[in-house]
Amino acid sequence: MTSATETVITETIETTIETTATDSLEAIISSAVNSDEEGTDKLGIIASAIGDKFMEILPSLGLAVFVFILGIILSRLILHVFRGCMKKANADPVAESFLSQIIKILLYILTVIITLSILNIPMTSLIAILSAAGLAVGLALQNSLSNLAGGFIILFAKPFKSGDFVDTGSATGTVEKINILYTKILTNDNKTVYIPNGTVANSQIVNYSEQDVRRVDFEFGISYSDDVDKAKNIILDIAEKHELVLRDPEPPFARLGLQAEDSLQITVRLWTKNEDYWQVKFDITELVNDAFVKNNITIPFRQLDVHIQKD
Repeated sequence: MTSATETVITETIETTIETTATDSLEAIISSAVNSDEEGTDKLGIIASAIGDKFMEILPSLGLAVFVFILGIILSRLILHVFRGCMKKANADPVAESFLSQIIKILLYILTVIITLSILNIPMTSLIAILSAAGLAVGLALQNSLSNLAGGFIILFAKPFKSGDFVDTGSATGTVEKINILYTKILTNDNKTVYIPNGTVANSQIVNYSEQDVRRVDFEFGISYSDDVDKAKNIILDIAEKHELVLRDPEPPFARLGLQAEDSLQITVRLWTKNEDYWQVKFDITELVNDAFVKNNITIPFRQLDVHIQKD
């Protein structure tokens, strides 16, 4: 490489360095590529320009990283304070979980925007890109947005809370959590079911846990040859002696409800606390069955009698 060539390269690099502060990196690289220098010399000019530009933005880059980390820490601190306030206010855990996720996403988005603004990235262009991307994502994820809206409906309408035993039509079980898009339900056989919030919000919901007391209904069948009053008295005696059966809002009820094809159906209605429902259901069924056997009350079953007539 001749001294004249070295002089030209040196002058070119100096000119490039001077223009780095005012010209864009793209313009510098384009100028170097279009110059008459050799390939190796062009790479040297480009590398020098990139290095100078990096040193120029290094303070802003360091500040952006610091602000980003600080933003994440502050976001977690705000979420911790928010959860503490919700617990002190005895707020529904379902509402607390759902709102925490929304606030977390918003805080992270705000942190990213502030970080990008420190790097002098034009916010107008960024907002335009985000708007276009948001529209495209919104069209592609209509069901997900419907589930998000369903989550807000569940949150404010409050058809159930965490720990309630519900039937949504899709699943029956205990509500564990409402996420941004899904409601988490644990079934009686310990299966976890995730139901889209939009489906839950548009379904008929049966909440078995909302009331403090619940009625337990029975249908006991006896033979047509048995004494109905005797069977009723046996059932009422068992119900009145059971410690979990309530007398309010209604005392134990037993009446002949139906004359079926193969039996007389005695309708029984008892009231108990919600948490004692299944205990009463199983206890009364077993006790009545045992009492019927001891008192010779026939428990009917379907049978077919065939009569043959001889001519």
